[in-house]
Amino acid sequence: MNDSPASAAPPDPARILVIDDDLTVGEVVAGYLTRAGHHVDRAVDGNRGLDLARAHRPDLLVLDLMLPGIDGLEILRRLRATEDGADLPVVMLTARGDEADRILGLELGADDYVTKPFSPRELVLRVQSVLRRSRAGAGAATTPAPVRLVSGDITLDPRARRADRKGRELLLTLREFDLLAFLLRNPRTVFARQELMQRVWGWDFGDLSTVTVHVRRLREKIEDDPAAPTLITTVWGVGYRYDPATDGRRDPMTDGRHDPATDGRHDPATDGRHDPATDEKDGPA
Repeated sequence: MNDSPASAAPPDPARILVIDDDLTVGEVVAGYLTRAGHHVDRAVDGNRGLDLARAHRPDLLVLDLMLPGIDGLEILRRLRATEDGADLPVVMLTARGDEADRILGLELGADDYVTKPFSPRELVLRVQSVLRRSRAGAGAATTPAPVRLVSGDITLDPRARRADRKGRELLLTLREFDLLAFLLRNPRTVFARQELMQRVWGWDFGDLSTVTVHVRRLREKIEDDPAAPTLITTVWGVGYRYDPATDGRRDPMTDGRHDPATDGRHDPATDGRHDPATDEKDGPA
């Protein structure tokens, strides 16, 4: 792959915070993002990085997980616990063998990840993809899309990028919001993980466990009982389906069966086993 950085500046440059204690990696990442037209701030330890993220909220955070002081997972956990940081776009940098940390990062709300060693050009493309989605709310104001989506006690406003359940705001990450919006627009339709990755994430390839983790996190926020979901149900051997709330009865296709997206005990996103919701025998791509 040609790793030459993009030369054309984006129409709307972003302020990006890069937190990585490896000076060489941080310099390379910052250089490529700067040449792509973005404004870049850097931090080399977790404490300084968290302070910068809180004091000057960036448009996107590039976060290494292995950091001195506060590690990347703890930074992510603290940011997601605050209103200002709940929807901050985050791209993780992880070591190739750190699958458990990568999954935990996704569960904590990271929007994307790149494994080391990585192509700087790939990282720039990932960053720009996440930024495009994070700015979709502003663009929605110029499209004929519905102002609000309403399903039972869930209300979603694409223009304001706000979702409420029972009158209380849901603290959703960028990808969780996009996934919920997509499902609300396409009720009673089954989607395989690969199709969700293409239509929600905009990726033609990637680790399908990313979708599984986001489905599980979204269920934790909109289901009365995430372990027995009635809204986002699993259609075995196919994928996931959003069933608008009616009389509260469970979907007979999932009733009484274990769902890999409800907990981590038998989840292919955490233990590498086959996911019956996708019929992907060879595992995640």
